[in-house]
Amino acid sequence: MKTWLAAGISCAVLALAGCGGGTSSGSAASAPASGGNGKVFRVAMNAEFAPFESQDENKNIHGFDVDLLNAMAEAGGFQVQFQHQPWDSLFPALGNGDVDVLASAITITDERKQSMDFTEPYYQIKQVVLVPAAKNVQSIEDVKKLPKVGVVTGQTGDFAAQKLFGATSPNIARFENVNLMIKEVENGGLSAAISDSAVIAHYIKNNANKGFTMVEVPDFETENYGFAVRKGDADKLKLLNDALKQVRDNGTYAQIEQKYFADAAPAAASDNASAAAAQ
Repeated sequence: MKTWLAAGISCAVLALAGCGGGTSSGSAASAPASGGNGKVFRVAMNAEFAPFESQDENKNIHGFDVDLLNAMAEAGGFQVQFQHQPWDSLFPALGNGDVDVLASAITITDERKQSMDFTEPYYQIKQVVLVPAAKNVQSIEDVKKLPKVGVVTGQTGDFAAQKLFGATSPNIARFENVNLMIKEVENGGLSAAISDSAVIAHYIKNNANKGFTMVEVPDFETENYGFAVRKGDADKLKLLNDALKQVRDNGTYAQIEQKYFADAAPAAASDNASAAAAQ
């Protein structure tokens, strides 16, 4: 999904927009995956990316990532506290030690692995194009002919659009978040938008009356999401990986996946497929 903006962004931009989510301890019915000892992890996310993370009218954070981490916390015997903040502040916050974990549909890439560590992949997607069905866009060549395509700044869709149109092309319109981008497509200010397949599919499913469709582009690579921790934080990484394995093995992961996605995504077996992609 989203890619890392310049690491030099000042810590001053870390204005937290709200908090939500829950915490839980190890379940008596299932032994903890490893010794979490009730530790509380501060988990940062940009909660503007449904169905993975979003906020309700009371600023409570919900979504696939939230439910999955809550289940992992119960399995691993630790607690999680979620906080929403701007996408471009997430990576500096982790590097500065202001948060412990990033959980924001973050694509695992070789570049990112140089400065942070990732859990095993937990979800797999591709970039797709959201277009009004009336435009009859069916191929990559059709996409290239569109006069204005929206992306979220620094997300994978941004880089995908750059491959299609060129990095400085006037055909690319950049937005702060996916909600603003899709709203502009609805208003007719954009011909199309590029974003993660699960996010676009979720939007179309919940807005069937608006007449949009999703176009898959073979050139776009498969991407795997992972939870991120500070580079070298081996203990926390092991705790998260052990907990992720446990919720996969006991069926909890499948239940959460079914809750949010009509069709189960293919299991993310490794992060090699997305090494060149950037969320």
